[in-house]
Amino acid sequence: MSLTTTLIVLAVSVAAFAGALYRHRRPRELGDVTMLPYGGIQFAALVVAVVMVAHIISLLSGTPLIGRFSGGGF
Repeated sequence: MSLTTTLIVLAVSVAAFAGALYRHRRPRELGDVTMLPYGGIQFAALVVAVVMVAHIISLLSGTPLIGRFSGGGF
């Protein structure tokens, strides 16, 4: 994935998080049920944003990010 695509996905996920946060904090009438789980949308958008930031770091540094347990002997 190129840097441009990564930045676009990051921008979309931040916008989705902000939109879900706005809709979640909006006052509702008593008895009005929301049809979408805005907390879940926020969580998913936050996970995508963190992964995209990690991907940007690996693209700019030139070395892939290595997890804790990928080094062998556990």
